Amino acid sequence: MGRSADIPRSAGRTDGDDSGCPVLHVDMDAFYASVEVQRRPELRGRPVIVGGSQRGVVAAASYEARRFGVRSAMPMGQARRLCPQAVVLAPDRAAYASASARVMGILRQVTPLVEPLSLDEAFLDVSGSVRRLGRPAVIAATIKTHVARELGLTCSVGVAATKFVAKLASARCKPDGLLVVPATETLMFLHPLPVTVLWGVGDRTADALHRLGIRTVGELAEVPAETLRRAVGVGAADHLGALAHGLDPRPVQDREVEKSISADHTTASDLTDSDVVSAELLRLAEQVAARLRERRMVAHTVAIKVRFADFRTVSRVRTLPGCTDATDVIYRAAVELYRSLNLDQPRIRLLGVRAEKLRAAAIAAEQLVLDLSAAPPAGVGSRADVGTLRGSPDGAVDRVRARFGSTAVQFGTLLPSQAASGPGSVGWGGGGKRQGSTR
Repeated sequence: MGRSADIPRSAGRTDGDDSGCPVLHVDMDAFYASVEVQRRPELRGRPVIVGGSQRGVVAAASYEARRFGVRSAMPMGQARRLCPQAVVLAPDRAAYASASARVMGILRQVTPLVEPLSLDEAFLDVSGSVRRLGRPAVIAATIKTHVARELGLTCSVGVAATKFVAKLASARCKPDGLLVVPATETLMFLHPLPVTVLWGVGDRTADALHRLGIRTVGELAEVPAETLRRAVGVGAADHLGALAHGLDPRPVQDREVEKSISADHTTASDLTDSDVVSAELLRLAEQVAARLRERRMVAHTVAIKVRFADFRTVSRVRTLPGCTDATDVIYRAAVELYRSLNLDQPRIRLLGVRAEKLRAAAIAAEQLVLDLSAAPPAGVGSRADVGTLRGSPDGAVDRVRARFGSTAVQFGTLLPSQAASGPGSVGWGGGGKRQGSTR
């Protein structure tokens, strides 16, 4: 979606005609911060910020902190200056994942058609639940009640005819709100909103639309298609034109499969040495690969993110010859992507590694290469993509760590006493050996 901060807030409306509104968007309120406050009742009413180090970014902010201008993705240094009295907490991803699983469980009691977008939000299609549970607005209110009673958290729910409008509605009634947008009033709801709320309108597209004098969704809906295509391109013009007219045919798709698994790290000081960058990419690749194996997923695409000291950010993506959950394959792809940037004396504040195009390992295993004597595909690790096969080194490491702890087996290059190895010498096939102890 576009910039949610641009969506004007509303007190919510539950008495509208919801007969043509089978789509709900459930969005938890300040989720990470709310989970922390629920765990620490003494923080209730105080500004709370969840985020990384001083050089990191805000992962979530309570509404008390937002009153001071603190927002998600804001640099932590700026957030602390805006709200010096805030309680700052490091993220506890396990706690958030646990709370998310409970929320999604409540939603799936309503309907099997639940489409999670992230840990804290999901679309529902309740058309098949109306006879059993009541009209959509009643179902939305019931969800809010159950979430509050079982988790002690609040959520906001938008009820509409389409996914796009339902998501806008939930954002508009935050926090702890419920807003019904009758199907017959969709355009009345959409057209006064700023054009930046549309999916796909970033800064560059917004500038192009503003040059045409387009400030609201309604103004965009009146622009001739050819004029819009010349301004933003054919694909974007057709997409935005459809949304401006309230058209969004995408169905709610019941799925639990994650779109990607990633790990990133904002460093305490800028990285300038390629050996240190290589070691950090190895650390991140290992985290991503471990999460893939934990979820029994494999990835077909690897991406990296590099943020420099001036906050300029670049990303690079590579599609692998096959699917993998292997640390060395992901690591080597990440290193090659980093090398392709051809950086001269970089100052890097954040590195990230991401696995995309995920599939269930059980399905992908049918296509894996079983001849381990075969040469590995160009550009990947020293073995074929067999991370999901039984007996792989990664699997053995996972089992040791599960029994003896996460530090039982480590790459020697990542031990504090070891100097980081260069990009070509870290990994299963290049000398970055595992160091282990079973205590």
